[in-house]
Amino acid sequence: MYAILKFLVRLYFRIMYSLHFEGRKDIPKGETVIYASNHRSYADPPLVGCGARGKLCFMAKEELFGKKLFAWLIRSLGAFPVARGKGDTGVIDTAVANLNGGRSMMIFPEGTRSKDGKVGRGHTGAALIAARADKRIVPVGVVYGEKLKFRTKVTVKYGEPIDPKDYVDDMNEPNPRQLVKLKNRYMADIKALVEGEPAPEEEKADE
Repeated sequence: MYAILKFLVRLYFRIMYSLHFEGRKDIPKGETVIYASNHRSYADPPLVGCGARGKLCFMAKEELFGKKLFAWLIRSLGAFPVARGKGDTGVIDTAVANLNGGRSMMIFPEGTRSKDGKVGRGHTGAALIAARADKRIVPVGVVYGEKLKFRTKVTVKYGEPIDPKDYVDDMNEPNPRQLVKLKNRYMADIKALVEGEPAPEEEKADE
């Protein structure tokens, strides 16, 4: 079911937009990772997922699970609910379990959509999950003009993986300061992908 839904979603977005990928060769093979991306629109999860490897999971606000049909759809695509603003620490355990169970994770460290397209400061959630699960972080930049519309050129850029062990000494009890350093690293990489010069060669969506 997941493979069919992913194929249909990818087909839809290839029709809707002029979709290109950069840096997919840097995505590790044969392991689960955390895709940490900038966040501009509700289309970001499928756009990032179209070029990602393997099965994915991602957090979604619990309100989205109120309607049965839509809840079934997003659960089928790997979503799990999170109660925002309620200190829901159980989502960390769920995220780690998914990563260890064979699903890579997609996360948007800014926590909310950017209104001006600029990359914000971000949070340490991805760093904590990466440390607890001992999984690498792949920074991602979703790049397009002011608004998404039919046949807008969209480029999804995947950066070089970041190993949390390079920043965190104790993966079971990560130091908050070290988590901040790790967060600053992937946020800097995301910003560079979004605001930097495009790579000389692009990978089209159908390659």
